[in-house]
Formats: sequence, structure tokens, C-alpha cells
Amino acid sequence: METRKIFEEKKHRLPAEYYRGETSVAFTLCLRERREAFIRTEIVAIFKGYLHDSIKNSECIVPAYCFMPDHQHIVVTGINAQADTWKTVVRYKQKTGYWMSKNMPQAEWQKDFYDHVIRKKEDVARQVKYVLDNPVRKGLVTSWRDYPFQGSLGCDLEAVLSGLY
Repeated sequence: METRKIFEEKKHRLPAEYYRGETSVAFTLCLRERREAFIRTEIVAIFKGYLHDSIKNSECIVPAYCFMPDHQHIVVTGINAQADTWKTVVRYKQKTGYWMSKNMPQAEWQKDFYDHVIRKKEDVARQVKYVLDNPVRKGLVTSWRDYPFQGSLGCDLEAVLSGLY
């Protein structure tokens, strides 16, 4: 008689309350098979528009985003008790995933995403700098300021970097 084991996916997500309220979370969304979709200005502009739409009514801001060729980094911050950073990113991923299925069927998101809850407010600027330096670490530019596919939404990037926001 054959013994069958049922494997469940590992639950790596934190409890929902960690993503709610005035908290900041760094998310990384990857494309399947490391497809390079974020290399053209017009594609990044479409995704940036979806990101803006996703935060519009979510009580969240984006202190930093960075579109690398095959993945994206987003730091999302809730601005009040009603904010839900996780739902905001899930909404964004659903909208962009649908768009890709209709307009870029060769590219699609991996099933899940990586996230890191930023525990202390003073660590947000450090995380934002880390996100912005990704193109430098990958050798795409020598200064993060030269990389065209990054920025912030709903707040001033320079204020975030100075720890003033």
C-alpha cells in the first residue's frame, strides 16, 4: 500500500494586523522566469499609474518604488489606522497582472511576493535608500539618481531620505 503525503505550502505571511495602520512594509514582486518587462519607459509608466491608483483610496503612500528589469521593489506606508499595506499591494498586483495577461502575455508575476515589515520609523529612510540603490548594485547606473524607473508617490522622496516624513 502506497503512503501519500500531502504537502501544504509553508505559511510565511505575518498575521494581517502587522500590515494595518501606520506601518511601513518593503515588498518585492518578481516576474516569472526572470522575464524582463520593466525596461521601457511606457511600460513602467503604465505600472506606475496602477500603483498610484492602488494607493489613491487605501490610506497609504509609497515612500519609494524601483522597477528593476525583472522585479519591482515597493515601500508602502499606511498613513492612519485604516490603512492596509498588504491589501494595497495585492490590489496593485491583481490590476497589473490582468494588464500583463492582455498586453504582455509573455510576462506574469510569480505567485507570491516577499515582504519585510519595517519595525522602526527611523529605519524607513534606510530601507528606501536600499531600494533606490538596487540599480547601482546591479551595475545599471553609477548613481541611483540616474536611474529613470524609481521614485515615490504621495510624499516627497527627499523628505523621506532625510527622515523628515
